[in-house]
Amino acid sequence: MSKALVGILKAAEANIRKSPSFAKKRAVSILRTMSVAHVDDDNGDGSHTEKVFSNGDIYIGQWATDNPHGNGKYLWSDGCMYFGEWNDGKIDGKGKFSWTSGASYEGQFKNGYMNGEGTYMCPLTDTYRGSWVMNRKQGKGNMSYANGDKYDGDWKRGFHEGQGKYLWNNGHQYVGEWKNGKMNGNGTLIWANGNRFDGCWEDGLPKGNGTFHWQDGSFYAGVWSRDQKEQSGKFYPANSINPHDDWDPNQLFTVDMAECVIFKGESIETFLSDKVFSWGSSKEKAPPRKSTSTRVSVDGRISNGDALKDVNTRNVLFGRSLKTPLHPGKRQGVTICKGHKNYELMLNLQLGIRHAVGRPAPNKSLRLKPTAFDTRQKLWTKFPPEGSKNTPPHQSCEFKWKDYCPLVFRTLRKLFNVDPADYMISICGNDALRELSSPGKSGSFFYLTHDDKYMIKTMKKSEVKVLKRMLPAYYDHVKSFENTLVTKFFGLHCVKLSGPIQKKVRFVIMGNLLCTEVPIHKRYDLKGSSHGRITDKPESEIDANTTLKDLDLKFIFRLRKDWFDEFCSQVNKDCDFLEQERIMDYSLLVGISFQENSKETGGAELDSPGTATRIITDTDTVLNPARRASVRLGINMPARVELTVRSHETQLVGEPTQEFSDVILFFGIIDILQDYDISKKLEHAYKSFQYDATSISAVDPRLYSKRFKDFMFKVFTDDS
Repeated sequence: MSKALVGILKAAEANIRKSPSFAKKRAVSILRTMSVAHVDDDNGDGSHTEKVFSNGDIYIGQWATDNPHGNGKYLWSDGCMYFGEWNDGKIDGKGKFSWTSGASYEGQFKNGYMNGEGTYMCPLTDTYRGSWVMNRKQGKGNMSYANGDKYDGDWKRGFHEGQGKYLWNNGHQYVGEWKNGKMNGNGTLIWANGNRFDGCWEDGLPKGNGTFHWQDGSFYAGVWSRDQKEQSGKFYPANSINPHDDWDPNQLFTVDMAECVIFKGESIETFLSDKVFSWGSSKEKAPPRKSTSTRVSVDGRISNGDALKDVNTRNVLFGRSLKTPLHPGKRQGVTICKGHKNYELMLNLQLGIRHAVGRPAPNKSLRLKPTAFDTRQKLWTKFPPEGSKNTPPHQSCEFKWKDYCPLVFRTLRKLFNVDPADYMISICGNDALRELSSPGKSGSFFYLTHDDKYMIKTMKKSEVKVLKRMLPAYYDHVKSFENTLVTKFFGLHCVKLSGPIQKKVRFVIMGNLLCTEVPIHKRYDLKGSSHGRITDKPESEIDANTTLKDLDLKFIFRLRKDWFDEFCSQVNKDCDFLEQERIMDYSLLVGISFQENSKETGGAELDSPGTATRIITDTDTVLNPARRASVRLGINMPARVELTVRSHETQLVGEPTQEFSDVILFFGIIDILQDYDISKKLEHAYKSFQYDATSISAVDPRLYSKRFKDFMFKVFTDDS
């Protein structure tokens, strides 16, 4: 080892002596371990090197021109260390990462993430052995908690999900189904005294049919619920000295379940994928390395050593001039202020929603009776300006308000984890709504809440009929598939304005798919058809808020294999649902946020001396830990796009070019309220005489579904 590096290590050891004793012992042992690494330890895969960076970080190991490649150790100045395999500058393969707290992970890594089989150990706290995907426990695994509890079974995105067994330190155990870290589905809980409950569970508590057994053979069978009004059952005594006459079924919730709390365990604050590397700031400067793979960064540079390899390719990919930076679009819409033609309509809508959502309601389960979907009710609430017994005074005109299927939409909001207070603040708070500058093709108007969370759309009577008709099937579908891509509906309302005409304005409230802190640089509305599916705007007027169409698309979206498999599965399920409901003309809305391949800290230039460069991998989300937790199908998804080139104008999917860019994707299926009615049948017949019948949007739902899926499975592919 060089004298300079020995000096650095001694200085680091001296600094560590000032830290707490546990961290001190551990860090000193790391430094001593590193001190025996020799430059001559080479197994033929590149040359060994020692690099000391200006921020105090150290790398010792195999090096291939300008990147770690092979086996190597990286010690951060804060005491964290990685030792293991590297692949072209990325942590990839088997390795071990150690935190200064004494915690460690040893196992498989992929692009800096804990991915594959591995073991996480934290002294005196938790130990997990099993499968990981993108830093989260997923697959089979077992966990030993600090309090002595143990879990062995299936995991999904960091939570118990699927089949699993949980053993409490007091001897109780549960064997059965889990969802989102809670007992959910069918399962059996056996207490240490021999009593047990067999039956259905929901959100960690008995819910539905089940039987509570005593060790002496007595049992109580019936329907269980935390709400005593929903609970019913019958007691069956055994030949026992203790007949359990004084037992109350509610005791299961208040006493027995109180002893069965699921231990949350310790959260990992910082992951290896969050750490910063300092390749550009070492005291050695490696010559530039030529790469055979071409990757396009967000500012158009081709990352193979050339700053600007192909100007035409860059302009085709980003659709902008050479020196124009890539910016997100301006905030959409015009704020509805006093004097706006729809100002009173906005006030009426906000008053009605505040009234509907704010009403107290029992804590209902997700199981709804058929009567909840009855849309024949004609109950209107009158809102006079002076107020009434049930409505507040207001400064708008008099109007009437109607809720469609209020219990269904209240339950949908609960299903979608929408907090009622947050929902009201978003729509009915002090901030005004924003009206989009032009109505949609259907003639509907769109409004956005101030925080962009919700979109409000005015509806034609025919669309309301479709939604009311399909509501039971829609409810069952979104309840069965939590990762469904179809539009989330939160409320369906109607305002009847006062006056001789008594005009009715119908609204639906939906989730805004592109509500994100990540800047959206491009957005596409994709159907899988070609006729009329190109933007008619001149290139100079296209910006980040322009919704592009199928023939504008110049990319293939490459998803990680497990995400791609889930995408295909969910698109099949969603399209089957829409086909059964005779829905067509829907589309996939896709928002793209381009990410720089090399992210600088502090706004410094890439590869400039003395700067610390954040390592950005193909699947890096460029998210902080809180935002990474929100990654799910269609939301915050890390991916790559590959540039394509068409051989003719009407070719839907172009030929791949092997030029990539890292992106974050947002996507979902929208416009799901158009059924194949007589108008669409006439449109199909008319256009079929003029154009290829397979290229137009208005086709039978069965054909539409097949064409939509075929197209999506071509523009989305496995990034393996």
